[in-house]
Amino acid sequence: MSINSFSSQAESVDTAATQSASKNTHPRTPPLPRLMLEPLVKSALLEDLGRAGDLTSDAIIPEHTSASMRLVARQEGVLAGLDLARMAFECMDPQVQIRIVREDGARLSAGDQIAIFKGNARALLGAERTALNFLCHLSGVASATASISDAIRPYGTRISCTRKTAPGLRAIQKYAVRVGGGSNHRFGLDDAVLIKDNHIVVAGSVREAVQRARLGVGHMVRIQLEVDTLAQLQEALDLGVDAVLLDNMSLDILREAVALVDGRAITEASGRITAETAPAVAQTGVNLIAVGWITHSAPILDIGLDADHD
Repeated sequence: MSINSFSSQAESVDTAATQSASKNTHPRTPPLPRLMLEPLVKSALLEDLGRAGDLTSDAIIPEHTSASMRLVARQEGVLAGLDLARMAFECMDPQVQIRIVREDGARLSAGDQIAIFKGNARALLGAERTALNFLCHLSGVASATASISDAIRPYGTRISCTRKTAPGLRAIQKYAVRVGGGSNHRFGLDDAVLIKDNHIVVAGSVREAVQRARLGVGHMVRIQLEVDTLAQLQEALDLGVDAVLLDNMSLDILREAVALVDGRAITEASGRITAETAPAVAQTGVNLIAVGWITHSAPILDIGLDADHD
């Protein structure tokens, strides 16, 4: 990767980056390793380039034409996925010069510059859609997460995402949740036990399901039980589970559930919770709120790539 300061623009860019950092409300999320991201980017580029490359750019633009282009926010939101976007341009033009203006986690306003790219025009245009697909989607996930995280911050409750992710994109979608101020639930079936209603039906009872789980996993693995009623919750507490998922409970029942738990287990509420309904749920005292739509249905954040005129 070639990073240029673009000296003629350095002062304005650095000022913008400083202002952006001051808008952040939580520590910067550590970036994902390139080893994890590069296969996703290359696969997406290959899908787009198909069997003959970029017919439009190759036909219209002379081979060695250079261009300068800027990623610009079209609306307010939280930035996420910049490393994937940058990698797309680097894959197409290893000599591309890049100036980063906003980092992941930055709170964007419409018109904010995100990054400046200077390189081969064909390459930049060939990478454009792949870069924007990653950047707009992940920024949308981060922005959706932030909308709920901001709403419940006064109550000390945290947002937790689920396994409702697009196949192949789980790691980066969960990264975007962290960028937006949320936390991650399980990454897969292999890193924790979550006993749901179907497990209980097949096992025969809550007790049998919990006992089998405890015998079947190591001492480092936590056990969470999904409960629909206070009676199930009491049974879970008697069995000493680590966490309870309070599914589709009314606010009054949630309050009773939190009081019944009394700190003996982690409490997590779920059930079609939005930024509008989350504060009332948080006020019940639950530790976490599980939200699936922030990964599987978050709207994109509108970001564009604008070419500079000579």
